[in-house]
Amino acid sequence: MKALLQRVREARVDIGGRTVGAIGGGLLVLLCAERGDTDALAERMLAKILKLRIFGDEAGKMNRSVQDAGGSLLVVSQFTLAADVSGGNRPSFTQAAPPDEGRRLYERFVALARAAHPTVATGEFGADMQVHLVNDGPVTIPLQM
Repeated sequence: MKALLQRVREARVDIGGRTVGAIGGGLLVLLCAERGDTDALAERMLAKILKLRIFGDEAGKMNRSVQDAGGSLLVVSQFTLAADVSGGNRPSFTQAAPPDEGRRLYERFVALARAAHPTVATGEFGADMQVHLVNDGPVTIPLQM
């Protein structure tokens, strides 16, 4: 499982000109399920994301988690994080989980996030989405489990 975290001041996901998910300050989580990923892996990924200390404290040091900072999560499916470009100029996505399994793991991750964190918004799995964000810092952290 892969994720790309972006600390944001605000972020939203639009589909067909309609906003389907939006947050103020917090984390935009671009999430990719890969072949062989499990529910346990989704649980570990979420635990890491919620505890990762990438928000500033009173001294301006990255010492607070999204939970400590009272930030929100915007979780967006992003199978292209599984891209392999080692064989040429056209990406291969064979490492991405098949669509049914990718959807199941994405929905499992979102359900876990909603159970563990007060504010969780989402995109729509498999949709053509436009993601708007104001990156804070900028802080962008790749994670792989």
